Amino acid sequence: QVQLVESGGGLVQPGGSLRLSCAASGGIATFYAMGWYRQVPGKEREFFATVTSDGIKRFAEDSMKGRFIISRNNVNNTMSLQMNNLNAEDTGVYYCYLNRWRMFGEPYAWGRGTHVAVSA
Repeated sequence: QVQLVESGGGLVQPGGSLRLSCAASGGIATFYAMGWYRQVPGKEREFFATVTSDGIKRFAEDSMKGRFIISRNNVNNTMSLQMNNLNAEDTGVYYCYLNRWRMFGEPYAWGRGTHVAVSA
């Protein structure tokens, strides 16, 4: 059984930075896509960003590329999301996911989520 464990969430002031990490273990040795969904207060969980084993990166919105950097280490099956210049709208729960064969679609596995709160 694949397990995904997120870390790095917390409280940060507007304009600050956080680095989220996700580690995959168990079950399968390789998988195509790892990424993040985000659930902001009062809304459904939505796709946020993904990175594939061959380095393709996609964000839900192109404007996110200026503040967020997603990266992945295929050797140890970890992924990171560097979040910069955060604002209140970035507050939410960030869920790590993975897909075995595709970039998008219903995830094969989920993490439990890590909370990010941006507040003065």
